[in-house]
Amino acid sequence: MSVVIVGGNDCMIRQYKEICKQYECSAKVFTHMKTDMRKKIGTPDLLVLFTGTMSHKMARCAVSETKGLCTRIERSHSSSASALKAILENHVRS
Repeated sequence: MSVVIVGGNDCMIRQYKEICKQYECSAKVFTHMKTDMRKKIGTPDLLVLFTGTMSHKMARCAVSETKGLCTRIERSHSSSASALKAILENHVRS
Protein backbone atom coordinates (compact mmCIF):
# COMPACT_ATOMS: atom_id res chain seq x y z
CA MET A 1 0.00 0.00 0.00
CA SER A 2 1.34 3.44 -0.87
CA VAL A 3 0.85 6.39 1.47
CA VAL A 4 1.47 10.08 0.86
CA ILE A 5 1.72 12.27 3.95
CA VAL A 6 1.23 16.00 3.45
CA GLY A 7 2.02 18.35 6.31
CA GLY A 8 3.61 17.38 9.59
CA ASN A 9 6.92 18.35 11.15
CA ASP A 10 10.36 18.23 9.53
CA CYS A 11 11.87 16.45 12.52
CA MET A 12 9.28 13.65 12.23
CA ILE A 13 9.88 12.67 8.59
CA ARG A 14 12.04 9.67 9.47
CA GLN A 15 9.53 8.50 12.11
CA TYR A 16 6.61 8.81 9.67
CA LYS A 17 8.46 6.63 7.17
CA GLU A 18 9.41 4.06 9.84
CA ILE A 19 5.83 3.83 11.08
CA CYS A 20 4.59 3.28 7.54
CA LYS A 21 7.23 0.58 7.06
CA GLN A 22 5.91 -1.20 10.19
CA TYR A 23 2.51 -1.37 8.51
CA GLU A 24 4.13 -2.60 5.26
CA CYS A 25 3.43 0.65 3.41
CA SER A 26 5.67 2.75 1.24
CA ALA A 27 5.55 6.44 2.13
CA LYS A 28 6.27 9.82 0.62
CA VAL A 29 6.32 12.78 2.99
CA PHE A 30 5.86 16.43 2.01
CA THR A 31 6.16 18.82 4.96
CA HIS A 32 6.47 21.98 2.86
CA MET A 33 4.95 23.16 -0.40
CA LYS A 34 7.37 22.61 -3.25
CA THR A 35 6.97 23.64 -6.87
CA ASP A 36 7.06 20.07 -8.16
CA MET A 37 4.88 18.53 -5.44
CA ARG A 38 2.01 18.00 -7.90
CA LYS A 39 4.19 15.78 -10.08
CA LYS A 40 5.63 13.79 -7.18
CA ILE A 41 2.38 12.83 -5.41
CA GLY A 42 1.54 10.12 -7.95
CA THR A 43 -1.37 7.74 -7.34
CA PRO A 44 -1.31 6.75 -3.67
CA ASP A 45 -3.75 4.38 -2.00
CA LEU A 46 -4.01 6.68 1.03
CA LEU A 47 -3.47 10.43 1.34
CA VAL A 48 -2.88 11.66 4.90
CA LEU A 49 -3.33 15.39 5.48
CA PHE A 50 -1.96 16.78 8.74
CA THR A 51 -4.04 19.94 8.61
CA GLY A 52 -2.59 21.62 11.69
CA THR A 53 0.82 22.10 10.09
CA MET A 54 0.04 22.88 6.47
CA SER A 55 -1.25 25.75 4.38
CA HIS A 56 -4.62 25.82 2.64
CA LYS A 57 -2.85 26.03 -0.71
CA MET A 58 -0.90 22.87 0.05
CA ALA A 59 -4.08 21.01 1.04
CA ARG A 60 -5.91 22.11 -2.11
CA CYS A 61 -2.96 21.04 -4.26
CA ALA A 62 -2.78 17.56 -2.72
CA VAL A 63 -6.53 16.93 -2.86
CA SER A 64 -6.89 18.19 -6.44
CA GLU A 65 -4.03 15.98 -7.58
CA THR A 66 -5.81 12.83 -6.32
CA LYS A 67 -9.26 13.83 -7.61
CA GLY A 68 -10.79 11.14 -9.77
CA LEU A 69 -8.51 8.43 -8.38
CA CYS A 70 -9.39 5.66 -5.93
CA THR A 71 -7.34 7.39 -3.24
CA ARG A 72 -8.71 7.47 0.29
CA ILE A 73 -8.15 10.80 2.02
CA GLU A 74 -7.72 11.05 5.78
CA ARG A 75 -7.44 14.37 7.61
CA SER A 76 -5.96 14.81 11.08
CA HIS A 77 -5.33 18.02 12.96
CA SER A 78 -2.61 16.37 15.00
CA SER A 79 0.63 15.42 13.27
CA SER A 80 1.88 13.08 15.98
CA ALA A 81 3.18 9.56 15.55
CA SER A 82 0.18 8.14 17.42
CA ALA A 83 -2.21 9.96 15.06
CA LEU A 84 -0.49 8.36 12.07
CA LYS A 85 -0.58 4.94 13.73
CA ALA A 86 -4.33 5.30 14.36
CA ILE A 87 -4.94 6.26 10.73
CA LEU A 88 -2.91 3.33 9.43
CA GLU A 89 -4.67 0.94 11.84
CA ASN A 90 -8.02 1.97 10.36
CA HIS A 91 -6.98 1.76 6.71
CA VAL A 92 -4.36 -0.98 6.49
CA ARG A 93 -5.90 -3.58 8.79
CA SER A 94 -9.36 -3.32 7.22
